[in-house]
Amino acid sequence: MNIALIGYGKMGHAVEAIALERGHCIACTFDSAPDLAAHRDLLAQADLAIEFTQPTEAPANLQLCLDMGIPTVCGTTGWYATHYEAIATLCRQRGGRLLTATNFSLGMNIMFALNEHLATLMAGRTTYKASITETHHIHKLDAPSGTALTLQEQIHSYGNRDASEIPIRSIREGEVAGIHTVSYTSPEDTLTLTHQAHSRRGLALGAVVAAEWLFEAAPGVYTLQDLLR
Repeated sequence: MNIALIGYGKMGHAVEAIALERGHCIACTFDSAPDLAAHRDLLAQADLAIEFTQPTEAPANLQLCLDMGIPTVCGTTGWYATHYEAIATLCRQRGGRLLTATNFSLGMNIMFALNEHLATLMAGRTTYKASITETHHIHKLDAPSGTALTLQEQIHSYGNRDASEIPIRSIREGEVAGIHTVSYTSPEDTLTLTHQAHSRRGLALGAVVAAEWLFEAAPGVYTLQDLLR
């Protein structure tokens, strides 16, 4: 595939390295939404786009890709609450292909499955108070992380707990790739479920694998769970 990288920071460079290892070509790279909008001719050369930018830029980037008929994998978080439904609707109207995920790590997606099961087991056990802690590098602008919000929503849905009763603590320090911990604490004990990313490589690999899958998929709006199934 000829891949456009929208967002060429540390994550974009990690995706580039994995894509090249797997035999793909990088058609073009863009640092920002204005950069992308000004060079539609370069974007048109790509078979698919992988988007890792900022929550303020992602919706416009995705709209442009959908308008141009370019399948897109999006790893940016922090924009779902305000723009996801509109972007998903646009994708369906255009007959496009879009895959979004709050976390592309295989291990993290296994944790999502475990979190759902644990929430089911803890449903009704009111002596246990649920909470989430997420730690990321100081360059991450959105807080809480999209991954933490996914964990919270799972506990809300599968554990029948009000979201306001599942606090999220966000920590930004150093160059931490990502640590997410779900805790259930009672007066007697604490149960924890933790995933720690050691580098961006796992996220980058997941994004490239998702791109390979999306390139062959039928038109539609997908998540990483569709790929894993």
